[in-house]
Amino acid sequence: MKKYFPVLIILFSVILFSSCKEKKKVRKDLDSYNETLIRINKYLVKEDAERIKSYIARKKWDMQQTETGLWYEIYEKGDETGELAVEGNIVTINFRIELLDGTLCYTSDSIGAKKFKIAFSDVESGLNEGMKMLRTGDKARLIMPPYIAHGLLGDEYKIPARSIIFYDIEVLDIQK
Repeated sequence: MKKYFPVLIILFSVILFSSCKEKKKVRKDLDSYNETLIRINKYLVKEDAERIKSYIARKKWDMQQTETGLWYEIYEKGDETGELAVEGNIVTINFRIELLDGTLCYTSDSIGAKKFKIAFSDVESGLNEGMKMLRTGDKARLIMPPYIAHGLLGDEYKIPARSIIFYDIEVLDIQK
């Protein structure tokens, strides 16, 4: 066994060295793949932003954009003495959800008011963010790019993959 020990050490070293080279190649390929995905994502985000700006201009709305990319406008004030909704509040809203081409997806007229707990439910992250700017009685418009709406897959029912969605909201109630 002692006579084969140096051969085993050399063989083990060669295998270890070659596996390190392979890991570096895989890492390099992965880095290149990630860079490509980042470039594509930046392009799609930019394209979505241009579509949203064009839509807002056609409608002649005065909307603001948050740091996350949510566009919003409170077009009718409700109870100005009421408190803003905060994380953990349960809100009830009437709503209308459309695609930018005008396709109606959902409405509270047909499925009833939506009731959910802000930041603790499975609604769109853009809706959770938008609710924190509203009070009872407020009416608002929200436009959400895919990454804060239904993402790459849509809702797999009425909202197609990578859709920008428009919400028209009326806040009916905010509960602590």
